[in-house]
Amino acid sequence: MAITMAGKWQAGNLPPELTSLVGRRVELDQIRRACRRSRLVTLTGVGGVGKSRLALRAATDLRPGFGGGAWLVELSPLDDGTLLPHAIAEALRLTDQTTRPMAEVLAEHLYDREVLIVLDTCEHLVAACAATARVLLEAVPGLRLLATSRRPLEVPGELVHLVEPLPVPAEGATGVGAQDAVALLAERAAEALPGFEVNEHNEAAVVRLCRRLEGLPLAIELAAARLRDHPVEHLADRLDDRFATLQGGPADPPWHRALRTAIGWSHELCEPAERLLWARVSVFAGDFGAEAVREVCTDERLPEEEVGLLLDALADESILTWLPTGAGERYRMLDTLREYGAGWLRDLGEEERFRRRHRDHYLKLAVHGAAGWLGPGQMSWYDRMLGEHDNLRAALDAALSAADGPAAVELAGTLAFFWYGCGYAKEGRHYLGQALSLPCPPGPALLRALWADGLLAATQGDAAGAEARAVQCAAIAAGTGEAEALRYVRALRSAAGVIRGDLVQAMAESQEAYTTRWDGAEPTIAGLLALLCRAHALTVDGQVDEAISVLDDLRALCDQRGEQSMRSHGDLLRGQAELSRGRLGPAVLYGQEALRVKRRLHDSFGIGLTVDLLALAAGAAGRAQRAARLLGLAQRIWSIHGQAQANVPAWVEARRECERQARDTLGDNAYHVAFRTGHDSDIDAGIAYALEPEGEDLTNGGSPL
Repeated sequence: MAITMAGKWQAGNLPPELTSLVGRRVELDQIRRACRRSRLVTLTGVGGVGKSRLALRAATDLRPGFGGGAWLVELSPLDDGTLLPHAIAEALRLTDQTTRPMAEVLAEHLYDREVLIVLDTCEHLVAACAATARVLLEAVPGLRLLATSRRPLEVPGELVHLVEPLPVPAEGATGVGAQDAVALLAERAAEALPGFEVNEHNEAAVVRLCRRLEGLPLAIELAAARLRDHPVEHLADRLDDRFATLQGGPADPPWHRALRTAIGWSHELCEPAERLLWARVSVFAGDFGAEAVREVCTDERLPEEEVGLLLDALADESILTWLPTGAGERYRMLDTLREYGAGWLRDLGEEERFRRRHRDHYLKLAVHGAAGWLGPGQMSWYDRMLGEHDNLRAALDAALSAADGPAAVELAGTLAFFWYGCGYAKEGRHYLGQALSLPCPPGPALLRALWADGLLAATQGDAAGAEARAVQCAAIAAGTGEAEALRYVRALRSAAGVIRGDLVQAMAESQEAYTTRWDGAEPTIAGLLALLCRAHALTVDGQVDEAISVLDDLRALCDQRGEQSMRSHGDLLRGQAELSRGRLGPAVLYGQEALRVKRRLHDSFGIGLTVDLLALAAGAAGRAQRAARLLGLAQRIWSIHGQAQANVPAWVEARRECERQARDTLGDNAYHVAFRTGHDSDIDAGIAYALEPEGEDLTNGGSPL
């Protein structure tokens, strides 16, 4: 993922607490002390006992002791353990578009930092979590891991802390309002039913309820949500009746029975349509929107017009968590409740059907996103696709696990704009590699997937990978005469030429895109990429006026559609072209315009290049201190991106020369101070500095323009 420009390592990404934490003072103290003694602490216990909540509160308390911050990695939406390092990198706001293994990138990035990482919900990925923990703990001396899992990771040095249910009153006890289980029930009940309190009239029923629920927080919260519609005495009686018919075996711990009973009992109290929706929304991963529920879950048994009220009802009953956002209402379900719903969906014989509908819905979304990406809604599509990332992964995982080659290839290839435009080149190639390994007949879907993988290879600076996919696209073009296939081939070969410094190849392969740029066809990523490659090659070759002409046309093509991402690439190259002919003022203006867009798109690769450009302009103007500070900021961004200057020879050499000149001008000590000021600054503050107006009198080495 491209970096979210918060860049505030001190703060981390721990979410705010939405409800109070009741009790747990002793456990919190024990966990904090455990984290100081051991570099890996795993909180274990039955589902619903409160492991995640305790881990988050402990991490919040410990955060001031970690200069690199405290970071939450939510693993419940992740099915593919090989993507665990990617999920950690995404949480850390670390993007890396190289071909290096992500675990290696993480280790290098974290090496000199004091960081606490919370791995939440590890039980379905225990082997992957254990392997990643071993690698990172061995490589990063200042790392501490706090994991939650229903079973230990079994990593050497792991300290396991069993989270017990909340204490419950003795049978028949009175004056119990302050005891943890009762206090939790009272507090959550008051949220559902304002004015509720434990008193002498209902105390016995409250104690009976808490004891039956074995002090499990999730079970208690489910019961509390029901007090809006049922008196506590009635709930306690219903629960007694259910326990009488649902006794477990002798090896079945009481809290397992309590949780199963509480969830089953809550399920029983739901209306039939609520139960059906509970089962069907279990196909979603992470959070999901109401509109997606209408698309995926409705039929003649569950009419679309009823969905809104049913979602509200499930949220009121604490089956779903309501998440209001700027993009509309979204919902989330706890893993334990999702598992229960998924079990019901299997029992109903509907699992395959609704997983397929989920996949088809996100394919449809991808198709619409691809069609709208190069247009005025680009920023909206960027935000929307990021919000659906967990469900896009789930849809791809479903197709791959079913060995459905055509579906996996079509979805992974259609998402080319997402992998490329939203900063997920490494993950995109992971999915495309798996999809393309499955049988798939020749056709447009296979062609798009090959192009997508080649495009991402070029983004990673992998010229050989881009060339290999170009060969495969060329074979399809030869067999079908598909014009789009030829455009893909030329764009990939032109990009490979740029990466290798082969200007002749870059210009030759981009000639067709340049010749047909005004033929009236809708702009494509392939066509615009070829124009960008041509402009770069012309600039490096000294044909700056010709390069600027190409970039003027590209800008006009983008402006016609309201497109910003590819235009910002063009503005970056325009800044480089202006710099090469000594026009420092225009170089800075184009660079800053590109930076504003790249910041909005969290494009760390583009941000690194634009800050490098602004450093070069400052150096050429004789502003060595500003140049050094910007070089430091760019280096920090490159450390997050992982592929400085994409290994493009001209860019690498230009930066080295700027570093040398600034060091010679300032001297080693002053250069180091300025460089570290930029490198160690908050990224938002650093970008604000880079965007400061340079003034109308910017000169080239002190000489008037």
